[in-house]
Amino acid sequence: MLDDLKMIHQRDAQDALGIAEKQWQQIAHTFEVSQPVDYSAVTNIVFAGMGGSALGAFLSSTWPGYPIPFEICRNYTLPAYVGANTLVVASSYSGNTEETLSALAQAEEKGAKIAVIASGGTLAHIAQEKNYLFLQLPQVSQPRFAALYGLNALVTLLASGGIVPHTAVQELQGNAEWLKQHVLSWRPDVPTQDNYAKQIALDAIGTSPVIYSSTELFPAAYKWKISFNENAKNVAWCNAYPEFNHNEFLGWSSHPIDKPYTVIDLRSNLDHPRVQKRFALSAKLISGKRPAPIVIDVVGETHLQQLLWAVALGDFVSLYTGLLNGLNPTPVDLIEKFKKELA
Repeated sequence: MLDDLKMIHQRDAQDALGIAEKQWQQIAHTFEVSQPVDYSAVTNIVFAGMGGSALGAFLSSTWPGYPIPFEICRNYTLPAYVGANTLVVASSYSGNTEETLSALAQAEEKGAKIAVIASGGTLAHIAQEKNYLFLQLPQVSQPRFAALYGLNALVTLLASGGIVPHTAVQELQGNAEWLKQHVLSWRPDVPTQDNYAKQIALDAIGTSPVIYSSTELFPAAYKWKISFNENAKNVAWCNAYPEFNHNEFLGWSSHPIDKPYTVIDLRSNLDHPRVQKRFALSAKLISGKRPAPIVIDVVGETHLQQLLWAVALGDFVSLYTGLLNGLNPTPVDLIEKFKKELA
């Protein structure tokens, strides 16, 4: 079924698969910082963003990482510690996310340093009106498809202010061609027998995916979860080792093996040796209590490459799962209906 290109083109009317294939362009993109900045006095960073707009920030938490405390605020209310030495990055792809606008207003009240990342909307208007540092995101069809733009923009912003080294931007952009080459085998015109993404989607269809990773790869596992939610309209869960072994591990012990789940392990040769052992031992001890995991050995020589590869693969897998579910993967009509009724 996934080799029927006519069906794929009919259901994928907004060409989400084409966007996924071109994700490498998002890390090749050069962002212009709207004004000179000096963040030498900044002692902590709060990133205010929801949904797909926060994905880039979550990825940045493990690469390149931060020399000062960093927190993502997915809420209306900023943490109490925000003050004059806090950098608040307000990010909304549409520029109209109410939680982010609320957080921005609080950042102003607290006298925090402010930067804005958006494609337009109210947030962009406020940034331009008040001369906040502003990075404009290029247009794509949905925020979740702009995760790597978000990562690129945030790292560029922080490098310009001296919080992360400029070499981080160079490393990210330098992997664009690498990512481009690695997604070619997941394109729709590659038959299922040679297409890893299609194979995983066929294994996952009709089930609820549960994705596990190390803590370092957890942003990618979380991206898989929300990609299944939004692209495939599937309930999905995710968790990270070693925390998994302290609670959720037991949750599988009473479940019959025929429960409707697909377990996906994102494993890395860069994971802590004890985490690698935990993956193997956990699978052994709960064998017969849960479905055997699909073990994905994440590709890449560096942590950044592994994050990029895992994110891209998850997008393709979830999009193919959506097509198998008989859906156009792009629209999120229920979310839009909810926002209208909430307003």
